[in-house]
Amino acid sequence: MVNRLADATSPYLLQHADNPVDWWPWSPEAFAEAERRGVPVLLSVGYAACHWCHVMAHESFEDEAVAAYANEHFVAVKVDREERPDVDAVYMEAVQAATGQGGWPMTVFLTPEKDPFYFGTYFPPEPRHGMPGFRQVLEGVSAAWRDRRDEVGEVAARIRAELSERASVYGAGAGVAGPPGAADLHQALVALSRSFDQQRGGFGGAPKFPPSMVLEFLLRHHARTGSEAALQMAERTCEAMARGGIYDQLGGGFARYSVDADWVVPHFEKMLYDNALLLRVQLHLWRATGGAFARRVALETADFLVRELRTAEGGFASALDADSFDEETGRPAEGAYYAWEPGQLVDVLGPADAALAARLFSVTPTGTFEHGTSVLQLPADPEDPAEYERIRTRLFEARALRPAPARDDKVVAAWNGLAIAALAETGALLERPDLIEAAERAADLLLAVHLTADGRLLRTSRDGRAGENAGVLEDYADTAEGFLALYAVTGEAEWLDLAGGLLDTVLAHFVDAASGAMYDTADDAEELIRRPQDPTDNATPSGWTAAAGALLAYAAYTGSARHRGAAERALGIVGALSSRAPRFIGWGLAVAEALADGPREVAVVGPADDPAAAALHRTALLGTAPGAVVALGEPGTADVPLLADRPLLDGRPAAYVCRHFTCDAPTADPEVLAASLGVREG
Repeated sequence: MVNRLADATSPYLLQHADNPVDWWPWSPEAFAEAERRGVPVLLSVGYAACHWCHVMAHESFEDEAVAAYANEHFVAVKVDREERPDVDAVYMEAVQAATGQGGWPMTVFLTPEKDPFYFGTYFPPEPRHGMPGFRQVLEGVSAAWRDRRDEVGEVAARIRAELSERASVYGAGAGVAGPPGAADLHQALVALSRSFDQQRGGFGGAPKFPPSMVLEFLLRHHARTGSEAALQMAERTCEAMARGGIYDQLGGGFARYSVDADWVVPHFEKMLYDNALLLRVQLHLWRATGGAFARRVALETADFLVRELRTAEGGFASALDADSFDEETGRPAEGAYYAWEPGQLVDVLGPADAALAARLFSVTPTGTFEHGTSVLQLPADPEDPAEYERIRTRLFEARALRPAPARDDKVVAAWNGLAIAALAETGALLERPDLIEAAERAADLLLAVHLTADGRLLRTSRDGRAGENAGVLEDYADTAEGFLALYAVTGEAEWLDLAGGLLDTVLAHFVDAASGAMYDTADDAEELIRRPQDPTDNATPSGWTAAAGALLAYAAYTGSARHRGAAERALGIVGALSSRAPRFIGWGLAVAEALADGPREVAVVGPADDPAAAALHRTALLGTAPGAVVALGEPGTADVPLLADRPLLDGRPAAYVCRHFTCDAPTADPEVLAASLGVREG
């Protein structure tokens, strides 16, 4: 049996295409069918790399009896949260409000008018640990729909009204307070220090998620103020993560999060967005400190992205699964690809090298994970780097023979934008032109497949075929961020122009004209029970603050008061949240640091093939000034306003450092330029 998901571009939906459940994709037709039949909608939301989504699928959605009951009494709709973050956001808010928690798979029952009235996440097949069995849930909801329809309607109407009221919180007065100032940013630092884990790095307890956006704020705050406390929190966290099990010690790249407070045992899925963000943070940490460990982790993560997530078309796939086939048990298991027993080390390395590997990577007889296996860690640098590399290479090659985790190979515009920015900067700063080429290829794919003729973005593609879902705010903001980074690195003005086009769409379709607040969906997008809007970060920067950052950078290149004004108004919400919830507004705080610093605008003029111009350009990119923009071009360049009317200096390439297009005296000396941009000595 093949259901309606067989033609989907989402690997998650395709995983369910042969379920006996008669799934529909999210569509007007599905809700019309529910209206015609007079039945509620069973909405199931997940994503391809989600462990518990797989579990519930095997336990319930592949069960013929459960499927038959669901097909008779419901219209079943399956949604990939990564394709439709707007649908996920609206109903997850309802789940969290009703149950106090959220997660995936998300299970919501809706009226044919899309109003939710019963919620949950994972349901086991039979009652367990205080949770009802999924069949019981289906029967109970069906009975309530049949026998107490008026009551169900009242509940659904009340929930819709409550969600609408909650949605207005951010909109009204978002831009009234103005962007956060120096005092607000200092208070955010103080608030972060209270929840900082001095011993282990990171913030709060278990489970621990990589605080990527907060780390970027800390590095920028250190660069602007010299705060050693900010740098110490960033350094400690970056090193603790990279030495822990959350980091793949053999192949590079970070897992989604750690289930413990010590970063030892990860939830093994590896997401594109986490690795793009953490690559950039590790790179910026190296830029600030020159630390060899941060440099190595940055390069390993970049190589992981290109090696394991790049698609044939040049884009980057969304994720690697947490589960893989375990040859010993004969079934899929979480972490089977990554975990090691001492005996497996002996099989690969022999007794002597296995003993050394066990000490290097904290592989113990009892195990640090499950069933006597250990997740590899690197508590300290090896005494003999050459020996370490030899052992690491042999283990990596042996692991490659294991059944690999599945790959969610859909391309998401926003996450590719983050990867483009990270790879372009890494390639430039660490002198890896192949990484710049990888960034350019991904950008070319977004232009060819995701950008429509009318300048709008489509969120996803797979195998070079675009999906049908409209881009949301983060797609425009993060893609613009990637294009701006490419311009800074390559000096090709096309990327700046393309970023400007995307940001004009943001201003036209995503911004509330009265308040300056931003919405996650365009004003002409599909109407849901409310228009989603959230300035706080999740695993990625919020679309709201990401857009503010890209608008601010674009204004620094072009002098556009319109774009800068929109950025400043959008940052008003950051001041309101900076001291109360800094962990959840990290990207907004990072953008506010750029605003507090200017941001600085660096124009490098000189012939494209002149080594002196190249030296000034590299120095500018090495600057730690928060959010500084770098323009590169020939003398007389007119299509980039920051470069206009910037002549050579006595016939030599020159660099101009400006704020608000008011510039210091130009210099031809990289050392003078370095001093003005906070470039680390040495």
